Amino acid sequence: MKPLRATALDAAAFAPFGEVIEAGAATRQFPINQGSTVRYHDLARIDPGEDGHAIVSIFRAQPRALPFEVSMLERHPRGSQAFMPLSGRPYLVVVAPPGERPATENLRVFLARADQGVNYAAGVWHHPLLALQAESDFLVIDRAGPGANCDEITLDEAVYIDLG
Repeated sequence: MKPLRATALDAAAFAPFGEVIEAGAATRQFPINQGSTVRYHDLARIDPGEDGHAIVSIFRAQPRALPFEVSMLERHPRGSQAFMPLSGRPYLVVVAPPGERPATENLRVFLARADQGVNYAAGVWHHPLLALQAESDFLVIDRAGPGANCDEITLDEAVYIDLG
């Protein structure tokens, strides 16, 4: 199996796959509620696709032990899927570009901080949640509506993630 090395999640590196959701200095922000709150504005473009509507869920992910074998990916061709961690723990994000079956050399792994979420663009291949350390909750905004919206594949060659 080939090793995959995780890199820190940042907006520029993740842009081909979607958006990083974070309250950072580069984010458009302004005070609201008579100055008692700062709004970090327009962090992700939620795309429910044609005939769909956005829904909000909580996913509870079990922690994964490292090294972790990546042998499958999924994609949601009809809409985006946003994840925001709620449990204060880092997690891993495995992605590949949209399109037909991805080659293992096109996989990317990012280590997301506990204060960073991701919004996968429609059609982006990704691994299901990869919580680290302990059971972790994620706020998820994705699509509900008619039509199948989850494709899964088994990779031709498994790879593994080890943070070293």
